[in-house]
Amino acid sequence: MSEAWGTPVARRALAAAVLGSGVAFLDGTIVNVALPAIGRELDASLEGLQWVLDAYLVTLTALLLLGGALGDRFGRRRVFLLGIYLFAAASIACGLAPNIEALVVARAIQGVGGALLVPGSLALLSATIRPADRARAVGAWAGLTGVASAVGPLLGGWLVDAASWRWAFLLNLPLSVGVVVVARGIPESIDADAPGRIDVPGAVAAAGGLLLLTAGLIDAGGGWSALTIVACVAGALLLAGFVVIERRTSDPMLPLHLFQSAQFTGANLVTLAVYAGLGAAFFLVVVNLQIALGYSALEAGVAMLPITLLMLALSSRAGALAQRVGPRLPMTVGPLLVAAGLIGLAQVGPGDRYVTAVLPAVLVFGFGLAITVAPLTAAVLGAVDEHHLGVGSGVNNAVARLAGLLAVAVLPSLAGVELAAGGDGALPGYGTALAISAALCVAGAVIAAVTIRRGRPIEPTVQASVLQPCNEPARVAA
Repeated sequence: MSEAWGTPVARRALAAAVLGSGVAFLDGTIVNVALPAIGRELDASLEGLQWVLDAYLVTLTALLLLGGALGDRFGRRRVFLLGIYLFAAASIACGLAPNIEALVVARAIQGVGGALLVPGSLALLSATIRPADRARAVGAWAGLTGVASAVGPLLGGWLVDAASWRWAFLLNLPLSVGVVVVARGIPESIDADAPGRIDVPGAVAAAGGLLLLTAGLIDAGGGWSALTIVACVAGALLLAGFVVIERRTSDPMLPLHLFQSAQFTGANLVTLAVYAGLGAAFFLVVVNLQIALGYSALEAGVAMLPITLLMLALSSRAGALAQRVGPRLPMTVGPLLVAAGLIGLAQVGPGDRYVTAVLPAVLVFGFGLAITVAPLTAAVLGAVDEHHLGVGSGVNNAVARLAGLLAVAVLPSLAGVELAAGGDGALPGYGTALAISAALCVAGAVIAAVTIRRGRPIEPTVQASVLQPCNEPARVAA
């Protein structure tokens, strides 16, 4: 039975959803800030740090839709709690990792937990709150998790500087205990109409394909070997097999018929292009601030804080704008502003001051991001019928994660990025990598101008757009 807003059970559901999402959001933000410290202590190469990010993204991306389906089938509260248990256990393993290899394995397990936890947080909230109060509940969830995103860079930088990068992961343990305690009083909910068959072959093909392709692309940074080529080809074949499986199975985790909509396809192509640019940029900007400008981890986190604040202040207004004029205009202008901000950040090097060099570019970048995210979500959800809102949002979320995964795997080696400062004190390849990221965002703007409808209002839904842990925006399926 659904609960009214303000009842004890409703408050527990909101608290559990906020805490559960907050654990993942904080973790991602802190990990980005902590990367240079991890590299120094574990003597990790650029490839090792790429895997710290991508091991998590491989399992999360591949299993995200499956995680939502498992919650519908076996109980949203049960799967949500399983996700938090697994995420907490993997966080302990991350915090105690003796070397970079152990950390990468633990991060992959974290991604599995995240695939159960992330879609489960809003699903749990939506299933517990009655429909009349659901939009209000999701709005409160978005605001409170936004606060967690804003705190993340500050807390992450402070932990790394005052204690150790290991606390970036160990912090998840008390937060996870809080989630479990709060979730005790929430009733279980199961979708009686959920498919009886879980798409295990599709999940295996997606996970295997992403893993092999990522491994090949990251290894290609050191040169193309026979093993690298085999890994890339095998990964591509498995992903092609995934498409065949989804086409033939009766209960696919990725319904391919959704892509018959030109707007749905176009919006996801925009997501792929823009989020690829964002994935590489957020990885490298924080590293550049610490290596080329000598910032501490805390200072690097604070330097990026205006982006989060702009997202919090302007995302709802951007959504309202898309409601009035349609999503095409903001989805075209927003990525262009993001690209302009990236070009500005690409120029930041040794000796530059924050107020004159970093802050203006960060503000333009953040303003463009705030204009883009909510209309992009609206465009995706406006292209599917009401029975596929959750699936449509989940697909778009998975595309965003995939874009970041591939960007982190490919762009650093493509641009010749190195972790040590060059002779002039600058980070080698950094400017080239951000220029490529900016070009990807421009491509996203062009795709939006061509494929997205103009002037057709988007009906509001209970979906939400929030800032993801590493300051990468994410859409989560309810």
